[in-house]
Amino acid sequence: MSPTIRRAVIPAAGLGSRLLPLTKATPKEMLPVGDKPVIEHTVRELVDSGITDITIVVSGGKSLIQDHFRPNPALVDQLREDGKTAYADAVQEIADLARQGHITYLDQYGPYGNGTPVLNAARSFGDEPVLVLWPDDVFVAEVPRAQQLIRAYEQTGCPVLALMPMDPTESQRYGVPIVKEDLGDGQLRITGLVEKPEPNAAPSSYAAIGGYVVTPGIIDELREQTRRWYEHRTGEVYLTDAVNAYAATRAVYGQVIKGRWYDTGNPADYLVAQMAFALSHPEYGPLLRDLVAGLDEDRD
Repeated sequence: MSPTIRRAVIPAAGLGSRLLPLTKATPKEMLPVGDKPVIEHTVRELVDSGITDITIVVSGGKSLIQDHFRPNPALVDQLREDGKTAYADAVQEIADLARQGHITYLDQYGPYGNGTPVLNAARSFGDEPVLVLWPDDVFVAEVPRAQQLIRAYEQTGCPVLALMPMDPTESQRYGVPIVKEDLGDGQLRITGLVEKPEPNAAPSSYAAIGGYVVTPGIIDELREQTRRWYEHRTGEVYLTDAVNAYAATRAVYGQVIKGRWYDTGNPADYLVAQMAFALSHPEYGPLLRDLVAGLDEDRD
């Protein structure tokens, strides 16, 4: 059996430009979804899936991420002295989460593109596979998305991409996989990705979403892309380009994820994610439903 995946990378160096001015002073990864910042949802998913070594790749202005996960025993003690036990437990639990995930931070350096943070973190991987999850994607599933990806890797021993069914009219929003073979149970053998194709040119009815199992061969392709970038200083270093180069001669798989996916990277989708999580909350959900019912009555 292929080795269990124990490492993960969360690229968190982006500017969050699609959410400006909301992200002018607050990192997009720290915007709340429900009662937690969005990056905490990702960290919890990884820890719940057995990951014990998480690298968060950051850039300037992202110190709030470190502050959020950093232990604060003085605050915990003060809250307990004040009789605010539930708040103390909540603060302590975040520090415990960071310890379980053994979170470390790395400054991003190199060409623009989402492949760069993965390559920045790769020096500590050795020959191990690694999970890559974006911090502006939130999944709600009985089995965490990360765990579904790990299971697919253990079955194949090859790179794996998270996929979801796609409305063909929305193909221009996604990377769309070229499917070679359907192996059942949501597992697909793919030969590459077409970025944001026109609906009539989409090679399948699936979209690649935020989740990868990256193997040393993909890292080698990222190194080659970066070498060429420094020679010509044009374009960007994309993880999907490395996957395509690898898939040209070797096996890559897609795993259709069971669950609900929420993107928080743009204002409309962020509001949808907020509302969905609030509605599912046992305390806030009934309040919001009453509010919506009252608004509907006012319209009538």
